[in-house]
Amino acid sequence: MSMIVDPYVFAAGVDPNVGIVWTARTSATDNDWRAVAWSPELGLFAAVASTGTGNRVMTSPDGINWTSRTSAADNEWRSVAWAPSITLFVAVSSTGTGNRVMTSPDGINWTSRTSAADNNWFNVTWSPELTLFVAVAGTGTGNRVMTSPDGINWTSRTSAADNNWQSVAWSPELNLFAAVAASGVNNRVMTSPDGINWTIRSTAVDNDYLSVAWSPALMLYVAVASTGTFRVMTSPDGITWSLRTAAAANTWVAVVWAADAALLVAISITGTGNRVMTSPDGINWTSRTSAADNNWRSIAWSPELTKLVSVAFSGTGNRVMTSL
Repeated sequence: MSMIVDPYVFAAGVDPNVGIVWTARTSATDNDWRAVAWSPELGLFAAVASTGTGNRVMTSPDGINWTSRTSAADNEWRSVAWAPSITLFVAVSSTGTGNRVMTSPDGINWTSRTSAADNNWFNVTWSPELTLFVAVAGTGTGNRVMTSPDGINWTSRTSAADNNWQSVAWSPELNLFAAVAASGVNNRVMTSPDGINWTIRSTAVDNDYLSVAWSPALMLYVAVASTGTFRVMTSPDGITWSLRTAAAANTWVAVVWAADAALLVAISITGTGNRVMTSPDGINWTSRTSAADNNWRSIAWSPELTKLVSVAFSGTGNRVMTSL
């Protein structure tokens, strides 16, 4: 088979097909997989789901072979993050009573934790510099942020606005969190230097922004949206945002920076054969052929495996795809 070489994708020791050629993989179960994260320390991917009976977690050492794990509760798990310095996975949920967080030191054994509030927690991220988890929510009154230094003890924080916050990313270079929302009027971004004090920021258009990522190499935040004419926006500082044209008018739901491949990769829940797009700079985007037209919901990059893994909430036995 001839190799596909893309002029935008090159890094020493990295297959030039990374982010471009995708392969369907067998998921542990046909749950609605909502998020996936990589742990370098464990050499393990962990994915969480919003459906399933006692098995809303699956793990894999390679993105190919997946094993079902017992979740701490049958909540609708929406996001999972890994904290290297405390060797802990943390997942957050949009349902549950006082237990919308679960943690695991190994991806196998999960423990319920008391959430700061029973909000619809949609995303969680870790700041190594602050040794702090930050989670954002789509519901709540003035408290759509919560933070934790250990994944166990959580504190409510005052959100800059009661928008439908969907995603949050940390920039070590700027010492700044940036969160994006799917609601609000000209204010669908908020930023914070510490996860506690948040400032509202103006957005050029009121698209439904569902994911934001930081690229250290580009010194750029990149957000993707499910609606609008311009379904990408970028910012060098989290304050001033510029609209960009997506490769297709798909429902873009997640974006990640694959550092070694020097590539931004976004995935979608809509589109015909083109539910992936890539960009070397956040500005110019190219459609890629997805392994299947599943509802791809989350994507993670493993530098150690030089591999991208995406999980979906639809499909029959193929709710994972990988790119290497």
